[in-house]
Amino acid sequence: MSSPIWTPAALSSETRVLEGECWRLVEAQHHVSTLKLVDTLEEQALLEDLIEESKPRIPPECRHLDYLLATPFRYGAPYPTGSRFRWAGYTPGVFYASEVAETAVAETAFYRLLFYAESPGTPWPATLGEFTAFSAAYATSRAIDLTGGALAEQRAAWTHPTEYEACQALAEAARAAMIEVIRYQSVRDPEARANLAILACSAFAAPAPLERRTWRMRLGRSGVQAICEYPRAEIEFDRRCFAADPRIASLEWER
Repeated sequence: MSSPIWTPAALSSETRVLEGECWRLVEAQHHVSTLKLVDTLEEQALLEDLIEESKPRIPPECRHLDYLLATPFRYGAPYPTGSRFRWAGYTPGVFYASEVAETAVAETAFYRLLFYAESPGTPWPATLGEFTAFSAAYATSRAIDLTGGALAEQRAAWTHPTEYEACQALAEAARAAMIEVIRYQSVRDPEARANLAILACSAFAAPAPLERRTWRMRLGRSGVQAICEYPRAEIEFDRRCFAADPRIASLEWER
């Protein structure tokens, strides 16, 4: 597939105001994991500080943000494999999120299954995976929307399940045009709702998450089941949900 060419000047003509809340899922992290290694809370705090110092520095423009918002921007190099709006290698970070929590759950379920598709000898996990879903406020006058206007004419390029070159080139041109947010259709959500790629920390309207929820996820031969206790929500993805991606279509479910 040839990549559509959008120059920074052309993208600037497509910018719009965009604001709201978005959702992202991360694996639950518990401070109790380091508490097992020490004898006192003071020692635990010291260990946590040492671990933090070993990580890449947060960019200066992101240091006012909570770590959940800033983390995707601290790992600028080297990025091992490309993602939809980020080249592999030494490239700026991208905060990927979804307009609703259910889409973020679908994205996470897909990538968990992809791990097992690429590791056919790995058995299904014996326990439930635990994830923290958190919402963040954003507001910008420098956004582009791939689901509407002239940009939507290249929908096939923006929504290809495995080839990201067109989106990566678009993101590079977007950064040159000082664009902060890209709104695009989720390829993984069965309902095709929208995702956001936040390119700049200045797009966040609040320095910390607004809300947090706990999701538990089970993967197995029948698919993925995800449950949120509060507010109560349940989502199931059977074997057919992500089969449009050839990597999932060939997944060995019986293991």
